[in-house]
Amino acid sequence: MDEDQGFRPANFSLCVFAISLGVFMQVLDSTIANVSLSTIAGNMGVSLNQGTWVITSFTVCNAIGLPVTAWLSRQIGEVHLYVGSLAVFVITSFLCGISQSMTELVMFRALQGLASAPLYPMSQVLLMSIFPRAKRPMALALLGMVAVVGPIVGPILGGWLTYNYTWPWIFFINIPIGIFTISVVLSQMKEHPHEPQKSRLDYIGFVGLALGVGVLQVVLDKGNDLDWFSNIWIIAGSVFAVIMLVFTVIWELTDKAPIINLRLFTNWNFCFGTLLLTLGYAGFFSINLILPQWLQSQMGYTALWAGLAVAPMGIIPIFLSPVLGKIGNRLDMRQLSAMAFVVIASSCYFRATFNHSVDFESIAWVQLFMGIGISLFFMPITNILLAELSGPEIADAASLSTFIRTIGASFASSLTTWIWTRNASVHHSVLAEQISPYNPLASSVVQSGSPSTLAYANQTITQQAYMLSTIDLFQILMWLFVFLIPFLFITRPVKAHS
Repeated sequence: MDEDQGFRPANFSLCVFAISLGVFMQVLDSTIANVSLSTIAGNMGVSLNQGTWVITSFTVCNAIGLPVTAWLSRQIGEVHLYVGSLAVFVITSFLCGISQSMTELVMFRALQGLASAPLYPMSQVLLMSIFPRAKRPMALALLGMVAVVGPIVGPILGGWLTYNYTWPWIFFINIPIGIFTISVVLSQMKEHPHEPQKSRLDYIGFVGLALGVGVLQVVLDKGNDLDWFSNIWIIAGSVFAVIMLVFTVIWELTDKAPIINLRLFTNWNFCFGTLLLTLGYAGFFSINLILPQWLQSQMGYTALWAGLAVAPMGIIPIFLSPVLGKIGNRLDMRQLSAMAFVVIASSCYFRATFNHSVDFESIAWVQLFMGIGISLFFMPITNILLAELSGPEIADAASLSTFIRTIGASFASSLTTWIWTRNASVHHSVLAEQISPYNPLASSVVQSGSPSTLAYANQTITQQAYMLSTIDLFQILMWLFVFLIPFLFITRPVKAHS
C-alpha cells in the first residue's frame, strides 16, 4: 500500500474523534484525582501522604508500560493494542470506583496506569496512518490540543464530581466514554492493515528498566517528604535506580531486539526533538503545577476557582490547533516552535510581576496568552522528532519520546516543588530577620508581644516568602524557554509535502 495514501476509515471524522477521545480520557485521568485526594484519603481512613499513592501508582506504572508498547504493537497490531488498552482501562476504572480500601485503590490505579500506557503513542501511530502525509501536522496538532486541554479539564471536572456527587464518579465517568470509543474504533479500523512481526520480548531489559524507573519515580515523589539525601532510603533508592538504568542502557545497546530502541538517538532530529520536547514539556508542566498550588495555598482560591483561573490556557489551542494542522506542512516547524518558546517565556515574565494584589482576571489573561504558545508547541516539536522516520520506527519513536517526556515531567514535578518550598524558606528567614526592635517599621510588632500580632506578622511573612519564591520560579522557567530556542535550529528542516 502506498504509504502516502494510507488506510481510510469509512467515517473519517468519527474515527479521528474516537481515537482522540480515548487519549483525552487517559490524559484526563492523570490529573482528575488530584483535587479529590483529601476526600479519598478521608473516606479511606488514611493520611494525605498515603493518599498520594493514588497518583504515584498511576504515574509509575504508566511510565513502566511505555517501553513495551512498540513491541506489543508489532505483535498484535496498533488497533488491537489501542482497543485492548482501552478495554482494560475501562475495567480498572470500574474497579477503582468500587474499591473499599486504599490498598485496593492503589493496586487498581497501578493496573489502570499500566493499561493506559500505549494509548498516547498508539494514537500518534493510528492518526498518522489514516491522515495523508501532507496532513499529518493536523493529526499531531489535534493530539497536542488534547494533551493541553486534558490536564486543565481534569482538576475542574474532578472537583465538580467530588463536590456534587462522590469521588468514585471520577473513575465511573470513564466507562461510557470508553465503551463508545472502543465500539467506534473497532468498527472503523477493523480493516486497518497489519503484518505481525513476531520477536522475543527483551525480558531482561524490561525488568531492568521497570525497576530503575519505578524506584526513581518513588524517589522523586517521596524526596521532598523525606528531606532528600538526608534520608537513607532516598540515598539507597537513588543508587539502585542509577545502577539499574545504567545497566539497562548498556544492555539495550548490545541486545539484538531491545525493549527500547536507543539507536533512534542516532537520528539527529529525533535526538534533539525529544530533548526539546522533554525540557519544554517539563517547563509547561511546572507552570501548571505551581500556579494552582500558589493560588490555593497563598491566595485563598478553592480548587475549583484555581482550576478556572488556569483553564483559559486551553481556549486558544482549541481554535488555533486545527488551523495550524491545515497549514503546518507549508511552515517551518522550527520557527513555530521558537515562537512557542517566546510566548511561553513571555507569560512567565508576566507572572514574575505578580504580587498579592493580582486579581483573577489578570491571572486568567496571562493563561489565555500562554495558550498561543501551547498551540505552537506540541505539533511542531512532534513533527520535528518524527519527520525522518517511517514504518515501525514511528511506533518505536512515539513510545520512546512519550516515555522520556513522562519521566521528565515527573522529575520536573519534584524539582519544581523542592525549589519552590526551599526558596520560600530562605525568603522567610531573610524577611523574619527584619522583625526586630531596631527596625522602625517592625518595632511596634515586637513591642506589642501579642501572640495574635506575632502570628499575623508570621502569616504575612510566609505569604510574602512564597510570593517571592513564586517569582523566582517563573524567572527560572522564563530563562529555560529562552535557552531552548537556539537548539531548535540545530535540527534539520522538516520537508513540506503537498
